Amino acid sequence: RKRSRAPPARDALRRPETMSLRRPPPDGIAPHEYNSKKKRKVAEIHQALSSDPIDVAALRRMAISEGGLLTDEIRCKVWPKLLNVKTDDLPPAPGKELREDNEDYQQVLLDVRRSLRRFPPGMPDEQREGLQEELIDIILQVLQRNPQLHYYQGYHDIVVTFLLVVGERLATALVEKLSTHHLRDFMDPTMDNTKHILNYLMPIIDQVNPELHDFMQSAEVGTIFALSWLITWFGHVLADFRHVVRLYDFFLACHPLMPIYFAAVIVLYREQEVLDCECDMASVHHLLSQIPQDLPYETLISRAGDLFVQFPPSELAREAVQQRAERTAASTFKDFELASAQQRPDTVLRQRFRDRLRVEERTKSILTKPRTNRFVKLAMMGLTVALGAAALAVVKSALEWAPKFELQIFP
Repeated sequence: RKRSRAPPARDALRRPETMSLRRPPPDGIAPHEYNSKKKRKVAEIHQALSSDPIDVAALRRMAISEGGLLTDEIRCKVWPKLLNVKTDDLPPAPGKELREDNEDYQQVLLDVRRSLRRFPPGMPDEQREGLQEELIDIILQVLQRNPQLHYYQGYHDIVVTFLLVVGERLATALVEKLSTHHLRDFMDPTMDNTKHILNYLMPIIDQVNPELHDFMQSAEVGTIFALSWLITWFGHVLADFRHVVRLYDFFLACHPLMPIYFAAVIVLYREQEVLDCECDMASVHHLLSQIPQDLPYETLISRAGDLFVQFPPSELAREAVQQRAERTAASTFKDFELASAQQRPDTVLRQRFRDRLRVEERTKSILTKPRTNRFVKLAMMGLTVALGAAALAVVKSALEWAPKFELQIFP
């Protein structure tokens, strides 16, 4: 089978806005101060990379903190460290037999052909077609090497992000590690574990905003609107590649359940829009399915980190009704961390609260106690908002699974 290949010069294939440090500074920040902070962060990242051993905890902090890892060149160096992938031992190039008699090939081919909007606008057809062929090979090679994994529609949205940032060979290694850890629940033969992860969404919302939670429960909207967010790490629903890779920085540095916390903060951010809706499933589902493209991403990332610290998965598991916990990625994450010799992501996030240890401990004792009435919920709502603002200031320093998706979750 003759296939066109992408030219080796990968710089021409990346989106230029993700590569330059000379982006407009946020409102109210002088350009020289903004650039100075970026240069300091780059220096800190390179220092962590050159440490012996590599300071993975520092790299995690850099990936979580404002701006993430800044450029694709830096991501090429840091993402492998976050996933404990050795860049000198990459999977071999795929052979001609990879696509022969592969049960997933036709579905992968169809999905990849529909992925035009995931490539930089204006890219020559020859380059895009070559990248699509590489995308198919990456997916099939990971599945061939890991027969316990099952392909799902939307998986290609994650893989294409890695392909565009790091290239085919390294992307194959990173995606393979990601698929056997963070994404493993989505790649089970059934949707049971995916539905379990979605079950965390409403308890998080209930902890912060009981009024919004009760409204959504009354509307019987469920959580299916967030499915495509979760299983593509928002790659399918966000149009700006900068925002996608920024979220990938954050998710790669954190616990596997962090994407569901981020989904929750998006819903919480849109509280008034939701409450202004008709209280019925169709209206609320339609609103939440249309994700805004102008979200305050840094604020929401910080907020998701705060909520993970205040309401860790262990505190929410009872409400989420965890099923077959031994098969979920969250339950095996500690083993993954130990193998990577990396500190726990929630520990990284907690470092942001060290300067306010006494206040945080006092607040935490309130926030994690079982709530017995609605007044406690409302009081806590104000506390979490205050903590989110404080944490942001600190961070600134540094249904069943349908294979054909008849529900049209992916338009």
